[in-house]
Amino acid sequence: MFIQTETTPNPATLKFLPGREVLSAGSADFKSADEASARSPLAAKLFGVDGVSGVFLGQDFVTVTKADDKDWHLMKPALLGAIMEHFTSGAAALSEGGETAHGEAAEGDGELVQQIIELLDTRVRPAVAQDGGDILFQKYEDGIVYLHMQGSCSGCPSSTATLKMGIENMLRHYIPEIVEVRAVA
Repeated sequence: MFIQTETTPNPATLKFLPGREVLSAGSADFKSADEASARSPLAAKLFGVDGVSGVFLGQDFVTVTKADDKDWHLMKPALLGAIMEHFTSGAAALSEGGETAHGEAAEGDGELVQQIIELLDTRVRPAVAQDGGDILFQKYEDGIVYLHMQGSCSGCPSSTATLKMGIENMLRHYIPEIVEVRAVA
Protein backbone atom coordinates (compact mmCIF):
# COMPACT_ATOMS: atom_id res chain seq x y z
CA MET A 1 0.00 0.00 0.00
CA PHE A 2 1.33 3.43 -0.98
CA ILE A 3 0.01 6.46 0.89
CA GLN A 4 0.62 9.88 -0.62
CA THR A 5 0.80 13.03 1.46
CA GLU A 6 -0.02 16.59 0.45
CA THR A 7 0.50 19.84 2.25
CA THR A 8 -2.56 22.05 2.71
CA PRO A 9 -2.95 25.83 2.96
CA ASN A 10 -3.13 25.28 6.73
CA PRO A 11 0.41 24.57 8.02
CA ALA A 12 -1.03 22.71 11.03
CA THR A 13 -2.67 20.07 8.80
CA LEU A 14 -1.38 17.40 6.47
CA LYS A 15 -3.51 15.47 3.95
CA PHE A 16 -3.00 11.71 3.57
CA LEU A 17 -4.26 9.91 0.44
CA PRO A 18 -4.39 6.14 1.02
CA GLY A 19 -5.39 5.39 -2.58
CA ARG A 20 -8.71 3.89 -1.56
CA GLU A 21 -12.09 4.95 -0.26
CA VAL A 22 -12.04 6.25 3.31
CA LEU A 23 -15.76 7.08 3.62
CA SER A 24 -18.46 6.07 1.14
CA ALA A 25 -20.28 9.39 1.63
CA GLY A 26 -19.90 12.61 3.59
CA SER A 27 -17.13 13.37 6.04
CA ALA A 28 -16.34 13.05 9.73
CA ASP A 29 -14.49 15.54 11.94
CA PHE A 30 -12.90 14.61 15.28
CA LYS A 31 -11.51 17.18 17.72
CA SER A 32 -10.53 14.79 20.54
CA ALA A 33 -9.40 11.23 21.19
CA ASP A 34 -12.54 10.57 23.26
CA GLU A 35 -14.83 11.62 20.42
CA ALA A 36 -12.80 9.52 17.97
CA SER A 37 -12.77 6.39 20.13
CA ALA A 38 -16.57 6.39 20.23
CA ARG A 39 -17.03 6.70 16.45
CA SER A 40 -13.94 5.82 14.44
CA PRO A 41 -11.26 3.14 14.86
CA LEU A 42 -9.09 4.97 12.29
CA ALA A 43 -9.33 8.37 13.99
CA ALA A 44 -8.75 6.75 17.40
CA LYS A 45 -5.57 5.11 16.08
CA LEU A 46 -4.33 8.46 14.71
CA PHE A 47 -5.00 10.22 18.02
CA GLY A 48 -2.64 7.63 19.52
CA VAL A 49 0.23 9.44 17.78
CA ASP A 50 1.73 12.09 20.05
CA GLY A 51 0.85 15.61 18.90
CA VAL A 52 -2.37 14.87 16.97
CA SER A 53 -5.04 17.44 17.83
CA GLY A 54 -7.61 16.71 15.13
CA VAL A 55 -8.59 14.14 12.50
CA PHE A 56 -10.85 14.70 9.51
CA LEU A 57 -12.04 11.88 7.26
CA GLY A 58 -13.16 12.59 3.70
CA GLN A 59 -14.24 10.35 0.87
CA ASP A 60 -10.71 9.46 -0.25
CA PHE A 61 -8.44 11.25 2.20
CA VAL A 62 -7.53 11.72 5.85
CA THR A 63 -6.46 15.13 7.17
CA VAL A 64 -4.53 15.26 10.43
CA THR A 65 -4.07 18.41 12.51
CA LYS A 66 -1.04 18.67 14.76
CA ALA A 67 -0.32 20.62 17.92
CA ASP A 68 1.67 23.82 17.31
CA ASP A 69 4.74 22.58 19.18
CA LYS A 70 5.07 19.35 17.14
CA ASP A 71 7.01 18.73 13.93
CA TRP A 72 5.61 16.92 10.88
CA HIS A 73 8.98 15.26 10.21
CA LEU A 74 8.72 13.44 13.52
CA MET A 75 4.99 12.66 13.34
CA LYS A 76 4.62 11.68 9.69
CA PRO A 77 6.18 8.17 9.87
CA ALA A 78 3.97 7.18 12.81
CA LEU A 79 0.86 8.56 11.08
CA LEU A 80 1.67 6.71 7.84
CA GLY A 81 2.14 3.51 9.84
CA ALA A 82 -1.17 3.94 11.67
CA ILE A 83 -3.07 4.60 8.42
CA MET A 84 -1.43 1.64 6.66
CA GLU A 85 -2.10 -0.67 9.61
CA HIS A 86 -5.75 0.39 9.71
CA PHE A 87 -6.41 -0.15 5.99
CA THR A 88 -4.53 -3.45 5.77
CA SER A 89 -6.63 -4.76 8.68
CA GLY A 90 -9.80 -4.29 6.62
CA ALA A 91 -11.56 -2.39 9.43
CA ALA A 92 -14.07 0.33 8.62
CA ALA A 93 -13.07 3.97 9.10
CA LEU A 94 -16.27 4.65 11.06
CA SER A 95 -17.93 2.44 13.65
CA GLU A 96 -21.50 1.29 13.15
CA GLY A 97 -23.64 4.37 13.82
CA GLY A 98 -20.62 6.67 13.59
CA GLU A 99 -21.94 8.52 10.55
CA THR A 100 -22.08 12.28 10.79
CA ALA A 101 -24.94 14.53 9.81
CA HIS A 102 -24.34 16.93 6.97
CA GLY A 103 -25.83 20.22 6.04
CA GLU A 104 -28.59 19.22 3.72
CA ALA A 105 -31.86 20.80 2.85
CA ALA A 106 -34.55 19.63 5.22
CA GLU A 107 -38.09 19.11 4.09
CA GLY A 108 -39.83 22.44 4.26
CA ASP A 109 -36.67 24.48 3.64
CA GLY A 110 -37.22 27.09 1.03
CA GLU A 111 -36.02 27.07 -2.53
CA LEU A 112 -33.32 29.60 -1.59
CA VAL A 113 -31.76 27.23 0.99
CA GLN A 114 -31.83 24.42 -1.54
CA GLN A 115 -30.03 26.68 -4.05
CA ILE A 116 -27.38 27.55 -1.45
CA ILE A 117 -26.77 23.89 -0.63
CA GLU A 118 -26.61 22.93 -4.30
CA LEU A 119 -24.03 25.66 -5.00
CA LEU A 120 -21.97 24.60 -1.98
CA ASP A 121 -22.12 20.93 -2.99
CA THR A 122 -21.24 21.48 -6.65
CA ARG A 123 -18.85 24.45 -6.58
CA VAL A 124 -17.34 24.79 -3.09
CA ARG A 125 -17.03 21.41 -1.41
CA PRO A 126 -15.04 19.75 -4.22
CA ALA A 127 -12.52 22.61 -4.14
CA VAL A 128 -12.03 22.61 -0.36
CA ALA A 129 -11.82 18.80 -0.36
CA GLN A 130 -8.74 19.16 -2.57
CA ASP A 131 -7.17 21.11 0.30
CA GLY A 132 -8.16 18.47 2.88
CA GLY A 133 -11.26 20.10 4.31
CA ASP A 134 -14.99 20.49 4.04
CA ILE A 135 -17.55 23.24 4.45
CA LEU A 136 -21.04 22.38 5.63
CA PHE A 137 -24.19 24.47 5.48
CA GLN A 138 -25.65 25.24 8.93
CA LYS A 139 -28.45 27.73 8.27
CA TYR A 140 -29.66 30.75 6.35
CA GLU A 141 -31.14 33.64 8.31
CA ASP A 142 -31.84 37.28 7.41
CA GLY A 143 -29.58 37.24 4.34
CA ILE A 144 -26.70 35.56 6.20
CA VAL A 145 -25.40 32.09 5.34
CA TYR A 146 -23.79 30.25 8.26
CA LEU A 147 -21.17 27.63 7.35
CA HIS A 148 -19.17 25.19 9.45
CA MET A 149 -15.55 24.70 8.35
CA GLN A 150 -13.88 21.33 8.95
CA GLY A 151 -10.55 19.61 8.42
CA SER A 152 -7.78 21.82 7.08
CA CYS A 153 -10.30 24.68 6.62
CA SER A 154 -10.83 24.92 10.37
CA GLY A 155 -8.22 27.27 11.76
CA CYS A 156 -6.53 27.85 8.42
CA PRO A 157 -4.93 31.29 8.07
CA SER A 158 -6.49 31.69 4.60
CA SER A 159 -9.97 30.45 5.59
CA THR A 160 -11.33 33.98 6.14
CA ALA A 161 -10.23 34.99 2.65
CA THR A 162 -11.72 31.80 1.20
CA LEU A 163 -14.97 32.43 3.04
CA LYS A 164 -15.31 36.12 2.19
CA MET A 165 -13.59 36.51 -1.18
CA GLY A 166 -14.48 33.15 -2.64
CA ILE A 167 -17.62 31.63 -1.19
CA GLU A 168 -19.44 34.83 -0.26
CA ASN A 169 -18.78 36.45 -3.64
CA MET A 170 -19.85 33.33 -5.51
CA LEU A 171 -23.06 32.89 -3.50
CA ARG A 172 -23.94 36.60 -3.82
CA HIS A 173 -23.41 36.38 -7.57
CA TYR A 174 -25.95 33.58 -7.96
CA ILE A 175 -28.30 34.53 -5.11
CA PRO A 176 -28.61 38.32 -4.67
CA GLU A 177 -30.58 37.92 -1.42
CA ILE A 178 -27.39 36.83 0.34
CA VAL A 179 -25.63 39.72 2.09
CA GLU A 180 -22.95 37.85 4.08
CA VAL A 181 -21.37 34.47 4.79
CA ARG A 182 -20.18 33.66 8.32
CA ALA A 183 -18.25 30.76 9.82
CA VAL A 184 -19.67 29.02 12.88
CA ALA A 185 -17.81 26.77 15.28
